[in-house]
Amino acid sequence: MTKKSPSTAGIVLRHALGSKWFVSILAVVVAFALGAILIVMAGASVSEAYYAMFRGAIFDPEASSLQRQIKPITNSFFYAIPLIIGGLGLGFGFRAGLFNIGGQGQVIFGALAAVWVGFSLHLPPVLHTILALFAAIIAGALYAGIAGFLKARTGANEVIVTIMLNSIAGLALGYVLAQKAWQVPGSNQPQTPVVADTAAFTPLLPNPFKLHAGLIVAIIAVVVFWWILDRSTLGFEVKAVGANPDAARTAGISVGRITTITMMISGAFLGLAGANEALGTIGYVSRDVAGSIGFDAITVALLGRNKPVGTFFAGLLFGAFKAGGYVMQPKGVPIDMILILQSVIVLLIAAPALVRWLFRLPKGSEKSLRAQLAALAQTPASATAQSQASEQASAAKTFAAGTGDEAVNPTASHKEGDAQ
Repeated sequence: MTKKSPSTAGIVLRHALGSKWFVSILAVVVAFALGAILIVMAGASVSEAYYAMFRGAIFDPEASSLQRQIKPITNSFFYAIPLIIGGLGLGFGFRAGLFNIGGQGQVIFGALAAVWVGFSLHLPPVLHTILALFAAIIAGALYAGIAGFLKARTGANEVIVTIMLNSIAGLALGYVLAQKAWQVPGSNQPQTPVVADTAAFTPLLPNPFKLHAGLIVAIIAVVVFWWILDRSTLGFEVKAVGANPDAARTAGISVGRITTITMMISGAFLGLAGANEALGTIGYVSRDVAGSIGFDAITVALLGRNKPVGTFFAGLLFGAFKAGGYVMQPKGVPIDMILILQSVIVLLIAAPALVRWLFRLPKGSEKSLRAQLAALAQTPASATAQSQASEQASAAKTFAAGTGDEAVNPTASHKEGDAQ
């Protein structure tokens, strides 16, 4: 009995159900379902809580004006900016097989560099902002480069090194903010002066909107990430090292050099995320300038599968979580619920086999959808060619059998001829 070949629709469906992106979507769905259970246990209404999240993150139909109705979606973009940029930085390291857990420290040094340029120099508006951004990029790159250099030269574990660098950055931040040169004149508060208007990000929308030009920086960062990884020789080498360092070394790629450069580029993105806080979100640097950006960006990178577009939308999702979480609180839902949702998403993404088992999903194919469809298109032609080849082989075998009898007993034919 011949096996029935799959149809085009079947291949497409199986590929979609087995893809990593579908697992990510299901992880979000499961997180919301678990969140609903916890909301019920807290004695609140699930529908009211999630409706409040919708009103705080996307659109508020109960607002009195159109401005206030669309303000929630702009807030989601506002909170998503540092997560998108930070997620790109960590995702870049992940693509090379490097786990940069030092995002917090790189954000801190990026913010310090940007704020120093912002309040100490006096330059024209656009030039001032660009210079502050470059200072943040360089500071983040150099600080992350320490871990990359140690990994390349000594084989030091980048996870341990970057965690220690986080501690050093936190202590360095406290020391810097205690210096008079970094404080507001006449104040003892551990806080830098506010950056000059010429360095601050320009608002994209008027009050009461908070969205600023950091969104443009984030979009540019997405494009740069895509170009480096998918259109440059460096990106090819980064992905080669991430896939198999030994094979990359055999192919002539300097693994140590790529390790150092990758960590520096990763830190550059995270320094840029710190600049967003110093020049746009806050406007100055205090002890909590980094917040939890460095750790939340890990979740964003994982959910976005270390891809530029995926990271952008993953950052937007977590920005929406944060914007909507503030509106959920009056409904009896603690803000910690957002942390629970994020944690569940990370857990399920880190264990895709669990999601596949829960939903009985097929295992993802190593071949691309295009390759599978191309193989399906060639199947009828291959079957016809195989059938023709089989018929020809059978005919040749029959012919050989007939001629073989004569070759084995040639005298028999001669005797038959003589008898006649």
